[in-house]
Amino acid sequence: MDLIDDPRDLLPTDLEAASLVGRVHDPDVDGPSVVVVREQEVVDLSATFPTMTDLLEQPDPAAAARAAEGGRRWPLTRLLTDSLDGATDRPTLLAPVDLSVLKAAGVTFASSLVERLIEERAGGDPVRAEQLRGELETTLGVDVSTVRPGSPESVQLKADLQSRGLWSQYLEVGLGPDPEVFTKAPVLAAVGCGAPIGVSEISSWNNPEPEVALAVSSTGRVVGATLGNDVNLRDVEGRSALLLPRAKDNNASAAAGPFLRLLDSHFTLDDVRTASVRLQVLGEDDGFVLDGVSEMSQISRDVADLAAYTVGRAHQYPDGVLLYTGTLFAPTQDRGEDGLGFTHHLGDVVRISSPRLGTLVNRVTHSETAPRWEYGLRRLIANLHRRGLLDRLGAS
Repeated sequence: MDLIDDPRDLLPTDLEAASLVGRVHDPDVDGPSVVVVREQEVVDLSATFPTMTDLLEQPDPAAAARAAEGGRRWPLTRLLTDSLDGATDRPTLLAPVDLSVLKAAGVTFASSLVERLIEERAGGDPVRAEQLRGELETTLGVDVSTVRPGSPESVQLKADLQSRGLWSQYLEVGLGPDPEVFTKAPVLAAVGCGAPIGVSEISSWNNPEPEVALAVSSTGRVVGATLGNDVNLRDVEGRSALLLPRAKDNNASAAAGPFLRLLDSHFTLDDVRTASVRLQVLGEDDGFVLDGVSEMSQISRDVADLAAYTVGRAHQYPDGVLLYTGTLFAPTQDRGEDGLGFTHHLGDVVRISSPRLGTLVNRVTHSETAPRWEYGLRRLIANLHRRGLLDRLGAS
């Protein structure tokens, strides 16, 4: 099964107006190059911006990308095709951030909050989860989607649920004053469009988490957005929330791309707030199809508030953050035996799309057999040194 029918479907529908930047692995230099999309070409900006962070820290990244003198050029469609084919001898897309810390917000949609509660009470057992799904809303006695986190109503609801012995750590972050923001993966560990995504072979209940991810500068300013997949092992997290790192941070379990769309007059934070995100999972071995759309307008915490909470006086990130903003999806559609819900099969094609951000597509494999992550900070620094770009870090 092809990852996508037409490589051009990876691009935003308003490509001509979009300020798109990204990163390309170029075998000729054995390393990454920061690029910008100009018409039907991808243009190397590494001589001006050796890392994506150098570009994102500019006062106006979109204007800086437009004005920067370009170097090498590659045909856009060829780059997309080679990325989907997994080419190793030609330039291919990488995740569109490098030095940014990979953070993620959890339980930011009411439906995902309910699913986390189910996981917790089911202890990671999908059969028990199906039994609980129909009971929980009646047990709570309230539609949590109508309660604004941190509001007086949420404080009263918390007190009521505590008195009934129903309070949960997930209700705390879903309704309380502090959101859940955690480190998704190490710097440079995200995979790009076309690369395999990984679920650990220890898991028998897992799912994709399609999300809008924000590029946040060191000052806490949102400067761009892309698509992300915050792959999750539901059975592991369901056993204990303290196992969140094991459930979330595995080889190839964070994907982002295909490009980063910079904020400008054609694409603002309000466009992020109103974005639609479509998830498709296509089973290669069983013909399974999952297809649904979520609306960012249903998020319980504003994306700007999530960014401000993550980067501020209490915690600084001098090289910026890529912040996954959370997902509305927690697939429950049965796949196979009734009552067992959804879980990934090897070979699944996962497509995450939004009209003005494009499409992020990956194929599922085991984290243990996905390409090893070996391109860390030392290797990046050594590569930039060999290319004569190290003295440009932080200089632009």
